Amino acid sequence: LHNCLSTQFGGEPMSYTRFSMARQTDGDNSHVEMKLSADDEEGGEIGRPEHLHASRPSPWRSGKKFCFLVMAAVLLLFIGFLIGYLSYRGRVQKAVRCLDGSGKCEMTPTTSYLADDDQTEEEEVPGPPVLYWPELRALFSNKLTSRHFEDSLRQRANKYSFEAGRSEDESTASYIHDQFTGFRLDEVWNDEHYIKLQVKGSSNNKVSILEGDAEEELESPDAYVAYSKSDTVVGKPIYVNYGVKADFQKIQKQGVSLNETIVIFRAGKITLAEKVANAQEAGAVGALMYLDPYDYKNSDELVPFGHAHLGTGDPFTPGFPSFNHTQFPPLVSSGLPRIAVQTISSQAVGKLFSKMDGDECFPMWKGGILGCKVMLSSTSKMKVKLSVNNVMADRKILNIFGAIKGFEEPDRYVVIGAQRDSWGPGAAKAGVGTAMLLELARVISDMVKNDGYKPRRSIIFASWSAGEYGAVGATEWLEGYSATLHAKVFTYINLDAAVLGGSHMKISASPLLYTLLERIMKGVKDPTNDSGSLYNRVGSDWVKTVVPLGLDNAAFPFLAYSGIPVVSFGFYNKDEEYPFLGTSRDTVENLRMTDKLYDLMRAAAEVAGQIALRLSHDHELFLDFERYGEELLAFQEKFLPYSQDVKALGLTLNWLFFARGDFQRATDALRRDIAQSDRENRIVRRALNDRIMKVEYDFLSPYLSPKDAPFRHIFFGRGSHTLQSLLENLQLLNTSPDSVDVNMLKEQLALVTWTIKGAANALAGDIWDTDNEL
Repeated sequence: LHNCLSTQFGGEPMSYTRFSMARQTDGDNSHVEMKLSADDEEGGEIGRPEHLHASRPSPWRSGKKFCFLVMAAVLLLFIGFLIGYLSYRGRVQKAVRCLDGSGKCEMTPTTSYLADDDQTEEEEVPGPPVLYWPELRALFSNKLTSRHFEDSLRQRANKYSFEAGRSEDESTASYIHDQFTGFRLDEVWNDEHYIKLQVKGSSNNKVSILEGDAEEELESPDAYVAYSKSDTVVGKPIYVNYGVKADFQKIQKQGVSLNETIVIFRAGKITLAEKVANAQEAGAVGALMYLDPYDYKNSDELVPFGHAHLGTGDPFTPGFPSFNHTQFPPLVSSGLPRIAVQTISSQAVGKLFSKMDGDECFPMWKGGILGCKVMLSSTSKMKVKLSVNNVMADRKILNIFGAIKGFEEPDRYVVIGAQRDSWGPGAAKAGVGTAMLLELARVISDMVKNDGYKPRRSIIFASWSAGEYGAVGATEWLEGYSATLHAKVFTYINLDAAVLGGSHMKISASPLLYTLLERIMKGVKDPTNDSGSLYNRVGSDWVKTVVPLGLDNAAFPFLAYSGIPVVSFGFYNKDEEYPFLGTSRDTVENLRMTDKLYDLMRAAAEVAGQIALRLSHDHELFLDFERYGEELLAFQEKFLPYSQDVKALGLTLNWLFFARGDFQRATDALRRDIAQSDRENRIVRRALNDRIMKVEYDFLSPYLSPKDAPFRHIFFGRGSHTLQSLLENLQLLNTSPDSVDVNMLKEQLALVTWTIKGAANALAGDIWDTDNEL
């Protein structure tokens, strides 16, 4: 080509000597000999007479014509390639993600643009060949209907109980299975587990007041607390507000001993299991919980069901799945209480307070019951007797699943789940979530079968049993398939108790989903305000209001045990808890008293559905892995004031801070890799998405046994390995330095430092890209 150019512009062809051109292939250097001279080094071609060129046409003219043809051909080829490339790229990726959250310019197609030509016809479905995000979102929103919510809730009308493993629970499971099949989901199946539940005995548990030789029955409710110790205990009553640790510490600072007492606390703030654990640690022999009228309006006679297991899953197979063929070691969960526990009504507590003649409650401890008392006088002989006769029962439970398979990565799933069982009618606790689950399955399946939607990744719909006993069904599924689920499930969306009011929103989520959730809320209308969005309601600082996941949320084991990002979203009244939850009056009739019930259900379902669709739709997984860098920085700022205290012990926080810096650099590196990658390369994109998926899982401390410490997440888990536990231990250096266990502090620092360092290494990618030094 160079000779052609020289000839075109009137110059003589330049003569080049032989040279070696290095070409790198897969890391190897090979040398290619190329002759670019006009004549052979030997002076001419073999066998060609040297005088022959005298009779040839002018080399300048013939060369000019030849070079013109070559250049024209090259130019046409280049133009053709450029047009084809731009057309192909434009068809696949018309625009990048919008920054304003409107979604109007988010035009990522849903079809499999990497399918082979011979597969294209096989994947065609009626309707538009390509769906872009704004169209997909509008299609989904238009298909959601309130009528189906009402039809599903009607299934629970006039039913007393849906106890796990009993007839009503099984008939509901069969109904959901039939619905999934009728929706033409790609796969529908059951998952059986054989578990031990604690149920009420042949007679109700009883609370009595003892005065001398006289015994007066205070209450004998139908409700009970599962996994309580079955025993009869007697002790002096002491009121401890909400039963959080600070409440116990406050009363102990007054010089009051809680040994051999029966403590009374009101519902709220933390789970019942955590309250019971605090009471047991303080030395109590029994515990009573009630719904205070201050927090729960019109609840004077209501007695809630609950469970006292400080954990999730079947407590008699800790760390193991409860399959029928499994041989279990003789172990029980360390979270089972060793004290008797019962729930009673606020009416009964008011009567008990009236017989207590000791000090009045602290001003901040007074609730909605008149005459609140903390304890008895020193001369009083009155005691409380608590009789619990719960019994163990073997039950078979069913989890019901339906799946829409992804067209590109069917082995990557987003799971949408809801609890199905309930101790009572369970309209709000289980009915709302189940209705939303069925509607989402119907709508999304219809979009796939009839409207041309082709999700890249799979969507699984799950109906759990034994949720009332501590997310047993969900946890057993996670334990049964723990070796694979963390590598396949990239998000869990919880629908339980999504509507308990309407004035406020309650959000619990992994930081990885904050950005996506905010984007979704900007596009969903507020059912209580026709002119605004859900984002307008929560405001720009909504992240500060995120509620940490509790043990009573089915999403908790997904996050803290399996390391799967989760989101739990719903409506409630901030200053007025839903009083019927978990009681015999959690009926469809009482639920319908909620203003705009079906509009609220639709809004919650729209949020859940859009999250699932977006996560199964985009090329790049919409998980904001950079958020954890901010979370780590926030903890570092909390740790900094204790640097000198730690140094005085011969320790340092620097290694922990360096590990955080490594994680920050790893997130920066991944962001660069994504920006520089070819989105049309399926292998590259999958590798990048796998690195994003693993971020949550890598915050499970690898140095702990899942059997002994199941909730290993250093942000959201339970135990001394968490960042929060480390912070609390550091705080003791100021308030109570003599109580600090230095060896434990060393272990905590090591666990969190190397867990963060491991997460940074995994995020960085290949082993040769990791930094082996802090």
